Formats: sequence, C-alpha cells, structure tokens
Amino acid sequence: MPHSSDSSDSSFSRSPPPGKQDSSDDVRKVQRREKNRIAAQKSRQRQTQKADTLHLESEDLEKQNAALRKEIKQLTEEMKYFTSVLSSHEPLCSVLASAPSPPEVVYSAHAFHQPHVSSPRFQP
Repeated sequence: MPHSSDSSDSSFSRSPPPGKQDSSDDVRKVQRREKNRIAAQKSRQRQTQKADTLHLESEDLEKQNAALRKEIKQLTEEMKYFTSVLSSHEPLCSVLASAPSPPEVVYSAHAFHQPHVSSPRFQP
C-alpha cells in the first residue's frame, strides 16, 4: 500500500498547491470576463453604428425618392402642356395642310419620354 500512496503523492506534486491553483484560476476567470466584457461592448458599438448608418441611408433615400416623385409630377405636367399645345396647333398648321396627307400620328405618353426636357415655363 505504500506504493499507492506514493503514486497519489506524485500526482499532487505535479500540480500547484490547492491554494495557488484557485487564485490562478480566479485571475484567469477575471481576465476572461474582462476580455469578454470588452468584446461585447465593442460588438454593441458596431451594431449601434451599423443601425445609425442604415438610418441615415434610409433618410437619404427617402429624400431622393421625394425629389424624383416631384420631378415625375413636373415632367408629367410639362408633357400634358406640350400635348395640348400640339393638339391645338395641328388644325391650324399650314405645313400639315399643304403636305400630302401623312399617316395618322398617334401621340402616347411614351413618345414624349426624354430624361430632361427643359422648358422655360416649367423651370423650378
């Protein structure tokens, strides 16, 4: 039996004494918790920054959308104006009256689609 007690004694001699092991483990736990706390804080900061960036981008896109809707409305009004001017001009047009009868011309909304038609009447 002395042999078995020697083997158990040798296993204890390989590891630090119980008091030192506990304090060493406590130090590691405290360090690990501190690192984890800092990592969690950085993660929350990144998440907040990302949310702020998305919010600003959303506001910018809303402004662009409103500006584009305003431009569409303005261009639609301009198209209506030019269509009415053309309609009122066609019966009085001497060029069309003296020319051989041209094929019927149909004006659609798509026929007037141009990126930006400038007209002094509709300048902002």
